[in-house]
Amino acid sequence: MQTELNKVIAALREFYAHEGFLFEKDIGERAITHRFAVHLERQFSGWAVDCNYDRLGERTLHLPHGTIISTDDHLGKSIYPDVVVHQREIPNNLLSVEIRKASNHTSLEHDQHKLRALTDPDVWFAYWIGVLLVLDRQHVTMSEVYASGSLDQPLSLWFAAQLAESGLAATR
Repeated sequence: MQTELNKVIAALREFYAHEGFLFEKDIGERAITHRFAVHLERQFSGWAVDCNYDRLGERTLHLPHGTIISTDDHLGKSIYPDVVVHQREIPNNLLSVEIRKASNHTSLEHDQHKLRALTDPDVWFAYWIGVLLVLDRQHVTMSEVYASGSLDQPLSLWFAAQLAESGLAATR
């Protein structure tokens, strides 16, 4: 997992080097997510990188019945991860990333629950890794790593340390 997370860090490094305009002009999260995906795609040769991808092969990406995760569609059934790294046809789901702007003061709970569900090995569309990133104008202000349906605290601490070492984490 560290190899994949190092690729996320490399994408963040490129994102911050080239996309400062988005924060200067207070552009919305969807545009930020898209531009991050462009940089992430360069790190994952042989994989598809998509935003708001709601499919698994021919099937719509649905959460298990009774889940507490809210959805974005009018029927309340499908979900839209911000950025995914996957193989569309197989399907093979590697990485799901949820991105928030630091200026977004709504609760992180929705994104955290979504990443737990998306990485749950008992769910048919499980991603191997989930990453939550909270971004401000120059740094990652908060990050979490999810695996096997829960927050992976040791991996989250490792990832945060790598971000700090790369100069990408806000110092406190």
